Amino acid sequence: MSAIDTLPRTAAEHFRLHVYAAILALRGRLPEPDDENGLAFLRGYYDELATAGFAGPATGDVDRWWELVHAWEPDASTHLPLRALRDAYALDPTAMTLLFTAGLVDEDVRFGAIFEALTRLQGEARPTVGLLSTWSDDGAARDAIFALLAAGVLAAANPDAPRSRWALEVPPVLWDAMRGRPPGPDVAWVRYRPPDELPRIDRLVLPDDLARVLARVPEVVDGPLPRPLVVRGPRSGGRRTVVGAVARTLGRGLLELRDPAPAERLAGPLAKLLNALPLVELDPAPGETVAFPSLGSYTGPRAAIAGRRGGIRAERAVTLTLGLPDPDRRAVLWRSALGDAGLAGDVVTDLRIPAGTIHRLADLARGEAALDGRTSPTSLDVRAALRSLEAETLETLATRVPLAGDWDDLAIAPETARELELLEARCRNRERLHEGVGAALGAQLTAGVRALFSGPSGTGKTLAARLLAAALGKELFSVDLATVVNKYLGETEKNLDAVFSRAEELDVVLMLDEGDALMTRRTDVRTSNDRYANLETNFLLQRLESYEGILVVTTNAGERIDDAFKRRLDVVVDFRAPDAPERWSIWQLHLPPEHDVDPAYLDEVAARCQLTGGQIRNAVLHASLLALDAGRAIDSGDLETGVRREYRKVGGICPLQQTVPLGA
Repeated sequence: MSAIDTLPRTAAEHFRLHVYAAILALRGRLPEPDDENGLAFLRGYYDELATAGFAGPATGDVDRWWELVHAWEPDASTHLPLRALRDAYALDPTAMTLLFTAGLVDEDVRFGAIFEALTRLQGEARPTVGLLSTWSDDGAARDAIFALLAAGVLAAANPDAPRSRWALEVPPVLWDAMRGRPPGPDVAWVRYRPPDELPRIDRLVLPDDLARVLARVPEVVDGPLPRPLVVRGPRSGGRRTVVGAVARTLGRGLLELRDPAPAERLAGPLAKLLNALPLVELDPAPGETVAFPSLGSYTGPRAAIAGRRGGIRAERAVTLTLGLPDPDRRAVLWRSALGDAGLAGDVVTDLRIPAGTIHRLADLARGEAALDGRTSPTSLDVRAALRSLEAETLETLATRVPLAGDWDDLAIAPETARELELLEARCRNRERLHEGVGAALGAQLTAGVRALFSGPSGTGKTLAARLLAAALGKELFSVDLATVVNKYLGETEKNLDAVFSRAEELDVVLMLDEGDALMTRRTDVRTSNDRYANLETNFLLQRLESYEGILVVTTNAGERIDDAFKRRLDVVVDFRAPDAPERWSIWQLHLPPEHDVDPAYLDEVAARCQLTGGQIRNAVLHASLLALDAGRAIDSGDLETGVRREYRKVGGICPLQQTVPLGA
């Protein structure tokens, strides 16, 4: 039994054996160490070799050393990174020796002086291609070097130099992984998670049909001919969790690649060294197709996550699509995230958000409760956490709209009020509606609700959207088309998709104000601008059909909207200018409880002045300002001044008899 046989079967010891293989190969090319030639530090290494039975330079030392190393390996019960790397890339002992020769200076900086002397290049502390190529007479060393470069485990520190002067180095992240150390937080382009930190596949909260398919995925993606795995779905929808569960089932860790540049070169060998499943995140724009990264010469299992839009080009890929959890699964996820903390039912049932968002909200809600000195979060804490998350992810794309009170604050025609009541009911039952219809129709329904509010300015469309969101207990966000529409091809679609996706994932009410700007009828293609405008329209048509949130489109010009859009809208609510009784109700809603406006005069104003709700609001605001400045309650004169001001703004003639000075 050799001294090598007694060493523990660990990744660190295996790495150390490779280091000594390189030192053995180097020893035959150096003079005996002494205090004058700068090689005295080698005596410690040579003493270790002597203990293992390699007392002095002899022909065949390196070959015999590798025989002992290979005989030592089979008894290892743990993953040996270097054995996995060697087998994956078919690296022979020559290649492994040269690989560790290139890394010696990273293990002991004193080797740098040796390589500087051997290369005769001042200041060059690493072996070069030219130097190591001479270590065999048959070209085997040169071939091995270029095989290592092609695999990505060797790199040129000075790639602009002539090839023979390339200084060879092992990328630090690979050098650490070779000894069993995964990359730490300082390596920004990659994140490694060991198998025991990944979820079990049978613990995932998934629909039964998807769970059955997922159980068969591991054997397919890691079979004799590995197939790429693509998991699509909303952000924070459990895509990484699913891939992690597949990795754990395969006995692998998860290697999340965040930057494609180093990933293309290093991910393959790093995945082999760590016995990990490499994962990339792809983000194709709507209408765009992206290729699955090749990861160099890596041939093992690999995975990607992506949203639901765009195409992914990957031969023989296995694709899974995740949706948002239904109410029952959301309840399970909330219990998992918050334990026994009691939550009101509306949070569990009404808040339609992805699994990852539930867990993130739970963490934020615990923080909200802690700030208030409580240990258990409540529904109010969850909603406060949701507002914080909305500010982080959605307010860069849309504007939060303050919510109003309730439907009593809206004075509209009875038929309009009825349509709004039906819209609210549709929103509340959007996840259960398919249960009340036939199977064919139910299969076509999604949880999306798309409504059009059409009518002149000032008739209450925006107020109705605010009241709807308040009634549903959701936040309202308005899309500013000026920030969405972009002159560059494809950018408008990308911006719209980002807004819609974030709104879906946070379960807010999204308002597309003056939506006719994007939903106008398609035109004949006469110029490139016509073609691009039609492309945007076609994308919006498709996105509306697949949208799973609550969308309110407002317009002052409903006749301009393409009929194809109208067919995709679930509810159309017409807002007309208010008649006299409705105007009287609006005046009552806007005037303060304590005012000195003569009732008969108010009746006359409501009957004769055909103002919209927005104009009435502005008139009351102006009258209130006059009264506050005078230190009294609003009177009839203040009100008349406000009414006349609204008529002047639109160039109209006020039908009221003149009772205040013209300049007021």
